[in-house]
Amino acid sequence: MSIRQSLLAILDLGPCYGYQLRLEFERRTAPSSPLNVGQVYATLDRLERDGLVTKREPDSAGHVYYEITDAGHDAVREWLAAPVPAPARDDLAAKLALAMTLPGADPAALIAAQRSRATAAIAAHLAREHTTLAARLVGDARTLSTQAELHWLDRCEALIGEAEPYGLEIDPPRRGRPATATVS
Repeated sequence: MSIRQSLLAILDLGPCYGYQLRLEFERRTAPSSPLNVGQVYATLDRLERDGLVTKREPDSAGHVYYEITDAGHDAVREWLAAPVPAPARDDLAAKLALAMTLPGADPAALIAAQRSRATAAIAAHLAREHTTLAARLVGDARTLSTQAELHWLDRCEALIGEAEPYGLEIDPPRRGRPATATVS
């Protein structure tokens, strides 16, 4: 999820200062790890540079509030209406595919380790008390995604017998331009 767009969406509710934005983000998204307040301020600087927010003068407590611009409102509406793209790469799938093709690799051990991690993650998600809607939504998404991962690992385990590890190609590809014919 884009931290930049998320903070901008919160600013669509009204002016906020950096630490306030961090707390609102965490309250609304129930992240698995806290958002670094330095990242919030760096993101606010970029949003200001891009004309999506303006910085106000500090208040009596020294808080610098940021306010969304019309361009920022438009960007929030577009972002909230757009689907989230699929990840460009699935690291686990790539790692397991490599393990199935590399001589000496142990894909069964990788599957067992990943299954153990996934099972522990589900147990941790289910043990948490989800008191807010955000926590329930995020917890359910994590749990269901991890359950799907376990199902996929079962399928991978069934395919291990089909794995045929192999080495490098005998003739590595040549670099550079192909040789040109010379006329004698």
